[in-house]
Amino acid sequence: MDTLKVTSVPEIFISCKKEVHYSRELVLPYPALVRVLSGEVRIAAADRQYNFYAGDTVLFPRNQLGRMSKLPLDGNPCIAVSIVFRRDILQRFYTNHPIASQTYHNPGLIEFADHPLLESLFNSLTPYFKLADALPSDLAAFKIEEAIRVLRAIDNNADHILGQLDEPGKIDLMDFMEKNFMFNLPAGKFAYLTGRSLTTFKRDFKKRFNNTPEKWLTQKRLELAHYLIFEQKKKPSDVYFDIGFENLSHFSFAFKKQFGYNPTASFIK
Repeated sequence: MDTLKVTSVPEIFISCKKEVHYSRELVLPYPALVRVLSGEVRIAAADRQYNFYAGDTVLFPRNQLGRMSKLPLDGNPCIAVSIVFRRDILQRFYTNHPIASQTYHNPGLIEFADHPLLESLFNSLTPYFKLADALPSDLAAFKIEEAIRVLRAIDNNADHILGQLDEPGKIDLMDFMEKNFMFNLPAGKFAYLTGRSLTTFKRDFKKRFNNTPEKWLTQKRLELAHYLIFEQKKKPSDVYFDIGFENLSHFSFAFKKQFGYNPTASFIK
């Protein structure tokens, strides 16, 4: 069984992965608080990899691009409790509790140290996952608001994640794409994350890169693959997924078309 218990209210749930589980690209539509109870959770972002273990509590901002892996550890499955902060709940809370400054900065994800308020919050949630019926929506909303209050009391930076309700603003296209080209997203999602409509994204992309997004992304991914395979001696089967290809056969076909030889050439004596 992949999931121990998931309430019909998806804002609060507990998941259990008994086998190694790799996610595809992860772009959270809402902020999420995750508490690891056992096992390991890995997040591969554009600039680094994060590793979280039993007892770690992390607040993820919305629209953060990355890949999540859930791995058993020391014979225990990866079990994590997640609280998802929907926009309507956050909007209602911050309308009633406006913060002093509306100038937000991006702190990235926030990892919290052990704190009695966090312990109390997650301990109070545990019994609900034993219910035969779904957690009532009004009770779920109450617990989510409690979580907001706890996070704000522990770390002032929580407001910069929870209170940021605006859509992504227009950002530097070249910088974002150079950092995130290995994530397998449709052009529409890249457009959204850079604060553009799809039409504007394609137009700006052509101006900056003198190429279409599809052709540029394929070329960048294959160049990275070539370096990883022929310079760092990694196997094609260990590379294709992390650089944004759907499957090994598609990657091998594109690689040979680009370079004139198979990606396994470096392993053939």
